[in-house]
Amino acid sequence: MKPNFTICLIALLLSHELVYQPVQAEQNSSCWKLHIINNSSRGADGIRLSDINRDGSADIATGWEEGGTVMVYINPGVEKADTLWPSVVAGKAAGVEDAVFADLDCDGATDVVSCCEGEARSIFVHWAPQDLKQYLDPCAWKTEVIPASAALMQWMFCFPVQIDGRNGIDLVAGAKNENASLGWFEAPPKARSLAHWKWHPISPAGWIMSIIPTDMDSDRDLDVVISDRKGALRSCRWLENPGSGADQKKAWRNHFIGGTGREVMFITLADLDNDSITDILAAVRPASLLWFRRESLSAQSWETRETEFPEATGHAKAVSVADIDLDGGLDIVVSCEHSGGKSGVFWLSARDAFSGREWEFRDISGSRGTKYDLVECIDLDGDGDLDVVTTEERENLGVIWYENPAK
Repeated sequence: MKPNFTICLIALLLSHELVYQPVQAEQNSSCWKLHIINNSSRGADGIRLSDINRDGSADIATGWEEGGTVMVYINPGVEKADTLWPSVVAGKAAGVEDAVFADLDCDGATDVVSCCEGEARSIFVHWAPQDLKQYLDPCAWKTEVIPASAALMQWMFCFPVQIDGRNGIDLVAGAKNENASLGWFEAPPKARSLAHWKWHPISPAGWIMSIIPTDMDSDRDLDVVISDRKGALRSCRWLENPGSGADQKKAWRNHFIGGTGREVMFITLADLDNDSITDILAAVRPASLLWFRRESLSAQSWETRETEFPEATGHAKAVSVADIDLDGGLDIVVSCEHSGGKSGVFWLSARDAFSGREWEFRDISGSRGTKYDLVECIDLDGDGDLDVVTTEERENLGVIWYENPAK
């Protein structure tokens, strides 16, 4: 028998959360060096990475919300990473919140899918030219709306992934506010026949932040882990894929992970304690980090640990996990919004090999910048350490990266 949804919600609200305080440290005055990839539009709102030209380097897709522009940035390589990157306007999309790479029609050219709120309230496909020599020619791109998404809700985030084992790549998407839901668009046999894409809602939502497809129950299909920051179901939770074929007509069962009733922002999956079991970390407003530690391979058993940010930081927005100082252990990189006059990007270094769960604050951005978004850790300059890539929206720093001084 399936557990009662309301009973599960109440139980999680009453569950005890372990609280761990960070080591309070003064803000480091020696910030990481800032490099601007592009700041040609207004309101850079997140980064999504993919090696679209198969040269071994990560390229970037970004939606510029206020500018209504979807752009692609081609990584110029380690020797030119600190210069402005070659770019192209893949298309226009009013109120764009998210832009992600996906070769939907499997023609070898990586397209871009964008999610829009505001008046557009639609999901668009920006078809890339098949000839890679034309990739940076904006006239060679074509933008079309997915009709099943048009004016349906305020779309916030999308993840291209195969869900039902049929046809090509499907799209898992979520929205916010009125009539918001999480669901997936079923790809038809011919992906460019956008009128034949079908929308399948799987859960009501308040304000979807993260969508991460992964096999949570080891049944060899992809479930969906999400963070939902608003509404009655706000939390970090996962939806259980009912299976392929005819089983897709069944309901996706909801499982709470933690953070119920909290404003959970972006999340990431990582084995933070090196026990060979993947955990989840969540940035939580106003200024906390929740570590949902998976106690066993059973997806139902989670322990929640909380770390509060130092006062010298903004409000929590996104989180990433990487070995920043090259000591062999995992550190945590955090981005913030509402960080005017405070640190908007910083990292936390673990002390005592995780035994005391104490964290040491290290600044990255300094007080410059107000509203950051998704953060990724990659070695852009080829020096062997991981740099930090993100966007800044309010002061229009744009698409940027910070150079790690570790080496």
